[in-house]
Amino acid sequence: MLGVAPKTLTNLPPPSLFPFSSKTQTTLPSNLSFPSSTRFTHKYPTVSAVSNPVQEPKLAESLSPGQFRVDILSESLPFIQKFRGKTIVVKYGGAAMKSPALQASVINDLVLLSCVGLRPVMVHGGGPEINHWLSRLNIQAVFRDGLRVTDGDTMEIVSMVLVGKVNKTLVSLINKAGATAIGLSGMDGRLITACPSPKAADLGFVGEVEQVDPSVLRPLIASGYIPVVTSVAADKYGQPYNINADTVAGELAAALEAEKLILLTDVAGILENKDDPKSLVKEIDIKGVKKMMDNGKIGGGMIPKVNCCVRSLAQGVRTASIIDGRVPHSLLLEILTDEGAGTMITG
Repeated sequence: MLGVAPKTLTNLPPPSLFPFSSKTQTTLPSNLSFPSSTRFTHKYPTVSAVSNPVQEPKLAESLSPGQFRVDILSESLPFIQKFRGKTIVVKYGGAAMKSPALQASVINDLVLLSCVGLRPVMVHGGGPEINHWLSRLNIQAVFRDGLRVTDGDTMEIVSMVLVGKVNKTLVSLINKAGATAIGLSGMDGRLITACPSPKAADLGFVGEVEQVDPSVLRPLIASGYIPVVTSVAADKYGQPYNINADTVAGELAAALEAEKLILLTDVAGILENKDDPKSLVKEIDIKGVKKMMDNGKIGGGMIPKVNCCVRSLAQGVRTASIIDGRVPHSLLLEILTDEGAGTMITG
Protein backbone atom coordinates (compact mmCIF):
# COMPACT_ATOMS: atom_id res chain seq x y z
CA MET A 1 0.00 0.00 0.00
CA LEU A 2 1.75 3.14 -1.23
CA GLY A 3 -0.03 6.43 -1.38
CA VAL A 4 1.86 7.97 -4.28
CA ALA A 5 1.95 4.96 -6.53
CA PRO A 6 -0.38 4.56 -9.54
CA LYS A 7 -3.56 2.58 -9.25
CA THR A 8 -3.04 -1.09 -9.93
CA LEU A 9 -5.15 -3.97 -11.11
CA THR A 10 -6.56 -5.03 -7.76
CA ASN A 11 -9.81 -6.27 -9.29
CA LEU A 12 -8.14 -8.97 -11.33
CA PRO A 13 -8.60 -12.58 -10.18
CA PRO A 14 -5.72 -13.05 -7.71
CA PRO A 15 -4.46 -16.44 -9.06
CA SER A 16 -3.67 -14.81 -12.43
CA LEU A 17 -1.55 -12.02 -10.91
CA PHE A 18 1.79 -13.63 -11.61
CA PRO A 19 1.46 -16.80 -13.73
CA PHE A 20 4.92 -18.28 -13.94
CA SER A 21 4.61 -20.58 -16.94
CA SER A 22 5.01 -18.82 -20.26
CA LYS A 23 3.13 -21.67 -21.92
CA THR A 24 -0.03 -21.25 -19.86
CA GLN A 25 -3.01 -20.42 -22.03
CA THR A 26 -4.75 -17.54 -20.27
CA THR A 27 -8.36 -16.70 -21.08
CA LEU A 28 -8.85 -12.96 -20.68
CA PRO A 29 -12.16 -11.61 -19.40
CA SER A 30 -14.08 -9.89 -22.16
CA ASN A 31 -14.91 -6.90 -19.95
CA LEU A 32 -11.36 -6.29 -18.76
CA SER A 33 -9.91 -2.78 -19.01
CA PHE A 34 -6.72 -1.23 -17.71
CA PRO A 35 -6.55 1.99 -15.68
CA SER A 36 -4.86 4.90 -17.32
CA SER A 37 -1.47 5.90 -15.98
CA THR A 38 0.98 8.61 -16.98
CA ARG A 39 3.89 6.63 -15.48
CA PHE A 40 3.75 3.70 -17.85
CA THR A 41 3.84 3.39 -21.62
CA HIS A 42 2.23 0.14 -22.71
CA LYS A 43 2.99 -1.47 -26.05
CA TYR A 44 -0.62 -1.87 -27.00
CA PRO A 45 -1.75 -2.00 -30.64
CA THR A 46 -1.98 1.52 -32.08
CA VAL A 47 -5.41 3.11 -31.78
CA SER A 48 -6.34 5.71 -34.37
CA ALA A 49 -7.30 9.15 -33.14
CA VAL A 50 -10.57 8.84 -35.02
CA SER A 51 -11.47 5.50 -33.49
CA ASN A 52 -14.84 5.25 -31.82
CA PRO A 53 -14.10 5.86 -28.11
CA VAL A 54 -16.89 3.44 -27.16
CA GLN A 55 -14.65 0.59 -28.36
CA GLU A 56 -11.70 1.55 -26.13
CA PRO A 57 -12.56 -0.75 -23.19
CA LYS A 58 -12.20 -3.75 -25.56
CA LEU A 59 -8.53 -2.92 -26.06
CA ALA A 60 -7.46 -5.70 -23.65
CA GLU A 61 -9.05 -8.32 -25.92
CA SER A 62 -6.20 -7.84 -28.39
CA LEU A 63 -3.50 -8.48 -25.76
CA SER A 64 -1.65 -11.77 -25.88
CA PRO A 65 -1.17 -13.63 -22.58
CA GLY A 66 2.45 -12.50 -22.58
CA GLN A 67 1.52 -8.82 -22.99
CA PHE A 68 -1.09 -9.23 -20.26
CA ARG A 69 1.51 -10.52 -17.78
CA VAL A 70 4.04 -7.84 -18.70
CA ASP A 71 1.45 -5.12 -18.12
CA ILE A 72 0.73 -6.39 -14.61
CA LEU A 73 4.41 -6.76 -13.74
CA SER A 74 5.24 -3.27 -15.04
CA GLU A 75 2.64 -1.69 -12.76
CA SER A 76 4.21 -3.49 -9.78
CA LEU A 77 7.59 -1.88 -10.42
CA PRO A 78 7.24 1.16 -8.10
CA PHE A 79 6.24 -1.08 -5.21
CA ILE A 80 9.06 -3.55 -5.83
CA GLN A 81 11.51 -0.64 -5.95
CA LYS A 82 10.15 0.78 -2.69
CA PHE A 83 10.40 -2.47 -0.73
CA ARG A 84 13.40 -4.13 -2.37
CA GLY A 85 15.99 -4.99 0.28
CA LYS A 86 13.55 -4.12 3.09
CA THR A 87 12.49 -6.50 5.86
CA ILE A 88 8.80 -7.40 6.03
CA VAL A 89 7.51 -9.31 9.07
CA VAL A 90 4.35 -11.34 8.43
CA LYS A 91 2.32 -12.91 11.21
CA TYR A 92 0.61 -15.96 9.74
CA GLY A 93 -2.53 -17.42 11.29
CA GLY A 94 -6.32 -17.54 11.22
CA ALA A 95 -8.21 -18.78 8.17
CA ALA A 96 -5.05 -18.59 6.06
CA MET A 97 -3.59 -21.33 8.25
CA LYS A 98 -6.65 -23.59 8.23
CA SER A 99 -7.45 -23.54 4.50
CA PRO A 100 -5.03 -25.46 2.24
CA ALA A 101 -5.81 -23.13 -0.68
CA LEU A 102 -5.15 -19.98 1.38
CA GLN A 103 -2.07 -21.57 2.90
CA ALA A 104 -0.66 -22.19 -0.58
CA SER A 105 -1.52 -18.59 -1.51
CA VAL A 106 0.44 -17.17 1.46
CA ILE A 107 3.42 -19.45 0.86
CA ASN A 108 3.58 -18.54 -2.84
CA ASP A 109 3.26 -14.84 -2.02
CA LEU A 110 6.18 -15.02 0.43
CA VAL A 111 8.34 -16.83 -2.10
CA LEU A 112 7.49 -14.33 -4.85
CA LEU A 113 8.29 -11.37 -2.57
CA SER A 114 11.61 -12.98 -1.70
CA CYS A 115 12.39 -13.54 -5.38
CA VAL A 116 11.89 -9.85 -6.24
CA GLY A 117 14.22 -8.69 -3.49
CA LEU A 118 12.12 -8.25 -0.35
CA ARG A 119 13.26 -9.87 2.90
CA PRO A 120 10.24 -11.59 4.45
CA VAL A 121 10.17 -13.07 7.95
CA MET A 122 7.25 -15.30 8.93
CA VAL A 123 5.96 -15.59 12.51
CA HIS A 124 3.28 -18.14 13.35
CA GLY A 125 1.21 -19.64 16.13
CA GLY A 126 -1.02 -22.66 15.66
CA GLY A 127 -4.01 -22.67 17.99
CA PRO A 128 -6.24 -25.08 16.00
CA GLU A 129 -3.41 -27.61 15.63
CA ILE A 130 -2.70 -27.41 19.37
CA ASN A 131 -6.38 -28.04 20.13
CA HIS A 132 -6.37 -31.02 17.76
CA TRP A 133 -3.44 -32.72 19.50
CA LEU A 134 -4.70 -31.93 22.99
CA SER A 135 -7.96 -33.63 22.03
CA ARG A 136 -6.11 -36.67 20.66
CA LEU A 137 -4.25 -36.96 23.96
CA ASN A 138 -7.43 -36.47 26.00
CA ILE A 139 -6.25 -33.19 27.50
CA GLN A 140 -9.01 -30.62 27.92
CA ALA A 141 -8.28 -27.20 26.38
CA VAL A 142 -9.19 -24.41 28.83
CA PHE A 143 -9.49 -20.72 27.98
CA ARG A 144 -9.93 -17.67 30.21
CA ASP A 145 -10.70 -14.25 28.71
CA GLY A 146 -9.79 -15.64 25.31
CA LEU A 147 -6.34 -16.82 26.45
CA ARG A 148 -5.26 -20.45 26.67
CA VAL A 149 -4.60 -21.77 30.16
CA THR A 150 -1.22 -23.50 29.80
CA ASP A 151 -0.25 -25.87 32.57
CA GLY A 152 2.86 -28.06 32.45
CA ASP A 153 1.29 -30.84 30.35
CA THR A 154 -0.28 -28.37 27.94
CA MET A 155 3.00 -26.45 27.56
CA GLU A 156 4.74 -29.67 26.57
CA ILE A 157 2.15 -30.28 23.83
CA VAL A 158 2.35 -26.65 22.69
CA SER A 159 6.11 -26.93 22.24
CA MET A 160 5.83 -30.26 20.41
CA VAL A 161 3.14 -29.01 18.04
CA LEU A 162 4.43 -25.50 17.29
CA VAL A 163 8.15 -26.22 17.17
CA GLY A 164 8.15 -29.80 15.92
CA LYS A 165 5.15 -29.95 13.60
CA VAL A 166 3.68 -26.63 12.45
CA ASN A 167 7.03 -24.86 12.09
CA LYS A 168 8.65 -27.65 10.10
CA THR A 169 5.59 -28.07 7.90
CA LEU A 170 5.75 -24.39 6.92
CA VAL A 171 9.50 -24.60 6.29
CA SER A 172 8.91 -27.61 4.04
CA LEU A 173 6.16 -25.83 2.09
CA ILE A 174 8.33 -22.74 1.50
CA ASN A 175 11.23 -24.91 0.36
CA LYS A 176 8.93 -26.83 -1.97
CA ALA A 177 7.70 -23.53 -3.46
CA GLY A 178 11.21 -22.58 -4.49
CA ALA A 179 12.70 -20.50 -1.66
CA THR A 180 14.88 -21.60 1.26
CA ALA A 181 13.39 -21.34 4.74
CA ILE A 182 14.88 -21.94 8.17
CA GLY A 183 12.65 -22.77 11.15
CA LEU A 184 13.34 -21.26 14.55
CA SER A 185 11.67 -20.90 17.91
CA GLY A 186 12.26 -18.04 20.30
CA MET A 187 14.68 -20.30 22.19
CA ASP A 188 17.06 -20.73 19.24
CA GLY A 189 20.05 -18.42 19.46
CA ARG A 190 18.36 -16.69 22.42
CA LEU A 191 16.22 -14.95 19.84
CA ILE A 192 13.48 -14.18 22.37
CA THR A 193 13.70 -14.12 26.16
CA ALA A 194 10.32 -14.65 27.76
CA CYS A 195 8.90 -13.62 31.10
CA PRO A 196 5.69 -14.73 32.85
CA SER A 197 2.47 -12.95 32.04
CA PRO A 198 1.06 -10.72 34.80
CA LYS A 199 -1.84 -13.20 34.78
CA ALA A 200 0.46 -16.21 35.22
CA ALA A 201 -1.35 -17.29 38.37
CA ASP A 202 -4.50 -17.86 36.29
CA LEU A 203 -2.98 -18.76 32.91
CA GLY A 204 0.07 -20.82 33.80
CA PHE A 205 2.96 -20.80 31.33
CA VAL A 206 1.64 -17.96 29.19
CA GLY A 207 4.44 -15.49 28.66
CA GLU A 208 5.36 -12.12 27.30
CA VAL A 209 8.41 -10.88 25.41
CA GLU A 210 11.06 -9.56 27.77
CA GLN A 211 13.86 -9.13 25.24
CA VAL A 212 14.62 -9.76 21.56
CA ASP A 213 18.12 -10.42 20.23
CA PRO A 214 17.91 -10.65 16.42
CA SER A 215 21.61 -11.48 15.98
CA VAL A 216 20.80 -14.99 14.79
CA LEU A 217 18.30 -13.67 12.22
CA ARG A 218 20.31 -10.91 10.56
CA PRO A 219 22.82 -13.11 8.66
CA LEU A 220 20.03 -15.46 7.59
CA ILE A 221 17.96 -12.58 6.18
CA ALA A 222 20.98 -11.01 4.51
CA SER A 223 21.78 -14.35 2.84
CA GLY A 224 18.31 -14.65 1.32
CA TYR A 225 16.80 -17.21 3.68
CA ILE A 226 13.21 -16.87 4.90
CA PRO A 227 13.15 -17.28 8.70
CA VAL A 228 10.03 -19.00 10.05
CA VAL A 229 9.66 -18.22 13.76
CA THR A 230 7.24 -19.87 16.14
CA SER A 231 5.97 -18.15 19.25
CA VAL A 232 7.52 -20.40 21.90
CA ALA A 233 10.34 -18.94 24.02
CA ALA A 234 12.04 -19.59 27.34
CA ASP A 235 12.83 -17.35 30.27
CA LYS A 236 16.36 -16.87 31.61
CA TYR A 237 15.98 -20.04 33.67
CA GLY A 238 15.06 -22.15 30.63
CA GLN A 239 11.35 -22.49 31.36
CA PRO A 240 9.35 -22.49 28.08
CA TYR A 241 6.38 -20.17 27.62
CA ASN A 242 3.62 -19.88 25.07
CA ILE A 243 3.52 -16.29 23.76
CA ASN A 244 0.89 -14.62 21.60
CA ALA A 245 2.15 -14.76 18.00
CA ASP A 246 0.97 -11.21 17.22
CA THR A 247 3.10 -9.93 20.09
CA VAL A 248 6.13 -11.90 18.91
CA ALA A 249 5.71 -10.56 15.36
CA GLY A 250 5.49 -6.97 16.55
CA GLU A 251 8.53 -7.20 18.79
CA LEU A 252 10.59 -8.95 16.09
CA ALA A 253 9.61 -6.29 13.56
CA ALA A 254 10.78 -3.58 15.95
CA ALA A 255 14.07 -5.35 16.73
CA LEU A 256 14.77 -5.90 13.01
CA GLU A 257 13.83 -2.29 12.16
CA ALA A 258 11.39 -3.69 9.63
CA GLU A 259 9.81 -1.58 6.94
CA LYS A 260 6.44 -3.20 7.48
CA LEU A 261 4.55 -5.45 9.91
CA ILE A 262 1.61 -7.40 8.51
CA LEU A 263 -0.91 -9.31 10.61
CA LEU A 264 -3.08 -11.80 8.71
CA THR A 265 -6.52 -11.99 10.33
CA ASP A 266 -10.02 -13.35 9.75
CA VAL A 267 -11.58 -9.89 9.32
CA ALA A 268 -11.37 -7.22 6.63
CA GLY A 269 -9.37 -4.89 8.90
CA ILE A 270 -10.40 -2.06 11.21
CA LEU A 271 -14.01 -1.05 10.65
CA GLU A 272 -15.45 2.40 11.33
CA ASN A 273 -18.69 0.64 12.24
CA LYS A 274 -18.19 -2.85 13.71
CA ASP A 275 -21.59 -3.90 12.36
CA ASP A 276 -20.89 -2.72 8.80
CA PRO A 277 -18.28 -4.81 6.95
CA LYS A 278 -18.20 -2.16 4.19
CA SER A 279 -16.94 0.54 6.57
CA LEU A 280 -13.30 -0.50 6.26
CA VAL A 281 -10.75 2.11 7.35
CA LYS A 282 -8.05 1.89 4.68
CA GLU A 283 -5.42 4.02 6.41
CA ILE A 284 -5.15 5.60 9.85
CA ASP A 285 -2.42 6.97 12.10
CA ILE A 286 -1.67 6.12 15.75
CA LYS A 287 -3.62 9.09 17.05
CA GLY A 288 -6.67 8.14 15.03
CA VAL A 289 -6.62 4.48 16.05
CA LYS A 290 -6.27 5.39 19.73
CA LYS A 291 -9.28 7.68 19.39
CA MET A 292 -11.28 4.81 17.86
CA MET A 293 -10.38 2.60 20.82
CA ASP A 294 -11.36 5.33 23.29
CA ASN A 295 -14.71 5.66 21.50
CA GLY A 296 -15.34 1.91 21.66
CA LYS A 297 -15.16 1.45 17.89
CA ILE A 298 -12.37 -1.10 18.27
CA GLY A 299 -13.05 -3.96 20.64
CA GLY A 300 -12.72 -7.68 21.28
CA GLY A 301 -9.88 -9.54 19.60
CA MET A 302 -8.95 -6.52 17.51
CA ILE A 303 -7.64 -4.61 20.56
CA PRO A 304 -4.48 -6.71 21.13
CA LYS A 305 -3.72 -6.66 17.40
CA VAL A 306 -4.01 -2.88 17.25
CA ASN A 307 -1.92 -2.50 20.42
CA CYS A 308 0.71 -4.75 18.87
CA CYS A 309 0.82 -2.54 15.76
CA VAL A 310 0.98 0.68 17.78
CA ARG A 311 3.81 -0.65 19.93
CA SER A 312 5.85 -1.72 16.89
CA LEU A 313 5.33 1.67 15.22
CA ALA A 314 6.44 3.44 18.39
CA GLN A 315 9.67 1.42 18.21
CA GLY A 316 10.50 2.39 14.63
CA VAL A 317 8.56 0.13 12.27
CA ARG A 318 7.46 2.28 9.31
CA THR A 319 3.94 0.93 8.80
CA ALA A 320 1.78 -1.85 10.24
CA SER A 321 -1.15 -3.46 8.45
CA ILE A 322 -4.02 -5.65 9.59
CA ILE A 323 -5.19 -7.47 6.48
CA ASP A 324 -7.84 -9.99 5.50
CA GLY A 325 -6.16 -13.37 5.31
CA ARG A 326 -9.32 -14.89 3.81
CA VAL A 327 -8.59 -13.07 0.54
CA PRO A 328 -6.31 -15.05 -1.80
CA HIS A 329 -2.94 -13.36 -2.37
CA SER A 330 -3.74 -10.71 0.23
CA LEU A 331 -0.01 -10.24 0.87
CA LEU A 332 0.61 -9.24 -2.74
CA LEU A 333 -2.42 -6.95 -2.70
CA GLU A 334 -1.11 -5.23 0.42
CA ILE A 335 2.49 -4.81 -0.69
CA LEU A 336 2.39 -4.55 -4.49
CA THR A 337 -0.72 -2.38 -4.96
CA ASP A 338 -1.90 0.96 -3.64
CA GLU A 339 -5.34 -0.50 -2.88
CA GLY A 340 -4.14 -2.81 -0.14
CA ALA A 341 -6.01 -5.66 1.52
CA GLY A 342 -6.99 -4.22 4.90
CA THR A 343 -6.06 -1.36 7.22
CA MET A 344 -2.63 0.30 7.25
CA ILE A 345 -1.58 2.08 10.46
CA THR A 346 1.12 4.72 10.24
CA GLY A 347 3.22 6.40 12.90
